[in-house]
Formats: sequence, C-alpha cells, structure tokens
Amino acid sequence: MTAPFILRVRVGPGASRASVGGKWAGPDGDTRLVVRVTAPPEKGKANKAAAEAIAKAFGLPKSAVSITAGETDRLKSFALGGDPAILSARLAELLEE
Repeated sequence: MTAPFILRVRVGPGASRASVGGKWAGPDGDTRLVVRVTAPPEKGKANKAAAEAIAKAFGLPKSAVSITAGETDRLKSFALGGDPAILSARLAELLEE
C-alpha cells in the first residue's frame, strides 16, 4: 500500500463562493494551496466543505480525502488517496491559478 498524498492548505471559511486554487505563502516560507469555502468555521462544517471542494478539484471521490491535521486552524493538512504523480501534477496546476 502506498502512503497517502499529503496536501497542505490554508482554508478561508465564510467566503462568498467556494474555490480551490492559488498559493498562500506564510511568514516562515510555508507554501500552501488556498481553499475557500462558504461554510462557517463551526462544528466541522468548514472542514467538511473544504474536503469536498478538494475532492472535486482533484477529481477524487469524497471518501478519498480526509483531514489529518489542523481541524481547528486555518492551516490544515489533508490525506488524498490516488496516484501521487497525478495528484502532484494537479496540485502544480492549482497553485498557479
């Protein structure tokens, strides 16, 4: 079994529309994919919406995406199931949007 592809994101809850794309650069040089969701940051709603948006953006079933870190933070990590080469290529495309 291959290790899951770990995706590091910055989630913006309460956005006017959901989107996945763009690059966020932290003050320490940390680079993450930007995910905006319309759901509020309460009771895991934004996490669920972010996972669904990521699944759609990467062409994966919802069951292939799970949060692994940052459940109560804007900076999160998600594990994605799938071919790492294909996921890496798609991530590169999304970071440029």
